[in-house]
Amino acid sequence: MYDGIVQELIDEFGRLPGIGPKSAQRITFHILQTPTFDVARLAELLTDVRERVRFCEVCGNVSEQDRCAICRDPRRNPALICVVEDAKDVSAIERTREFRGLYHVLGGAISPIAGVGPDDLRITQLMSRLADGTVQEVILATNPNLEGEATASYLSRLLTTMQITVSRLASGLPVGGDLEYADEVTLGRAFEGRRTL
Repeated sequence: MYDGIVQELIDEFGRLPGIGPKSAQRITFHILQTPTFDVARLAELLTDVRERVRFCEVCGNVSEQDRCAICRDPRRNPALICVVEDAKDVSAIERTREFRGLYHVLGGAISPIAGVGPDDLRITQLMSRLADGTVQEVILATNPNLEGEATASYLSRLLTTMQITVSRLASGLPVGGDLEYADEVTLGRAFEGRRTL
């Protein structure tokens, strides 16, 4: 649509997840039309992120050091491990300020259609972390979709042989939602997870 490098930049932004053609075009033209936009700083940050950020050797979260800030924090409860699919899930849970244990990032979810099996995830590392007997509860916080449920089910079966409590995050109706728009599975889970007031 556009000539040369402008179209190349639009195409490159469009390759990012969640950025469609219109958003890619808006970002490109924002950069072009905003004289104060610091392109050099953006390029520097992108390069630095690629060079300096790695995955925590313990939990798999993103970190600039061998161990992430959560794994280094002595105030965290080492008896609780929350298992999540991706590092961005750690951030989502941390924003709630409800969980004070440690995390384990699997690096995805079991998805036979996408060719992702248990051996492609960080399950072996999880089992190694559980071997010393420190952990008393594993909270499965995988996504409430087909892949996340398959992963939680697989892990639950795997962990039944250990003397560890295994729990799953509750799922149900979102705050501000209407019952008439809830699907049957979500509504069913809301009934299963109901609590006495």
